[in-house]
Amino acid sequence: MTKFDFSGLGPDLILDALESLDLRVESGLLALNSYENRVYQFSAEDRQRYVVKFYRPMRWTALQIEEEHRFSQELTDHEIPVVAPLVINGRTLHQYQDYYFAVFPSVGGRQFEVDNLDQLEWMGRFIGRIHAVALRCNFSTRPTISIDEYLSQPMAQLKNSELIPDYLHTSFFAILQPVVDLTQQLYKVPASSNIRLHGDCHPGNILWRDGPTFVDLDDCRNGPAIQDLWMMLSGDRQQQLIQLDTLVEAYEEFAEFDKSQLCLIEPLRAMRMVHYMAWLNKRWQDPAFPQAFPWFADGKYWEQQILALKEQLSALQEPPLSLF
Repeated sequence: MTKFDFSGLGPDLILDALESLDLRVESGLLALNSYENRVYQFSAEDRQRYVVKFYRPMRWTALQIEEEHRFSQELTDHEIPVVAPLVINGRTLHQYQDYYFAVFPSVGGRQFEVDNLDQLEWMGRFIGRIHAVALRCNFSTRPTISIDEYLSQPMAQLKNSELIPDYLHTSFFAILQPVVDLTQQLYKVPASSNIRLHGDCHPGNILWRDGPTFVDLDDCRNGPAIQDLWMMLSGDRQQQLIQLDTLVEAYEEFAEFDKSQLCLIEPLRAMRMVHYMAWLNKRWQDPAFPQAFPWFADGKYWEQQILALKEQLSALQEPPLSLF
């Protein structure tokens, strides 16, 4: 692997890669909504619909991707609705020229409704089932959620960014620094509390068809169980309390919930905010990013982030959410 981007990934290479697996495209390639990787839906000669995913070069090693695939398969073996890669020629991970890729069944569904308590109850049960399986061992090659990856490295990335307007530079870092400092103080996780996680369990990675289907384990890693729950919360504090109670009560039908992790919700939210800004900045040289996120280079975006960070600093200083 020599390149970090997808400059060499054209239609001919995609078709050749699929044909190397005896998959011949009949329908053309439909690009799906993915920026970190490149994902395409197609129909093959067997009249089945598939999705092919080309992994961003130099992000994960083959061993790390294969560990993700094994976790997906382990969950499906326990009848948990996760979209796992197909085994083709005895493998789930394939390589063609500079790219690793995998083929998945195409799965449809509507968007998960975060304000629907019945659906939240389903989500609590299934995340509990995922974690009951995940507890059996930890990832050995994939990373663990850490202050370094989610705060220190992103902070350094942002300090070197040319996309933050000069007139907002001082104001932005004047609020970012205390958010980072307080988050660092509050995020304390014993190694024994880290388990295998979906890692990016937000509503966009849930398809709903008579229940949830989990997609995209690309960010799976070790970390505290609350990481797979807190992104289900929305609305004001009272709404979040009701949602949290619904999730945890259902979760505990299958796995024990460590209530001491409730104090990690706002630190994890802060880490996600900082990491997301740095991720966009880091990927800005990829032509897909300025096209998809044009607002990122706009002064209004950074003004909004200053306000969001002020609100997050207040949230970090409030008592943690609790269960009824």
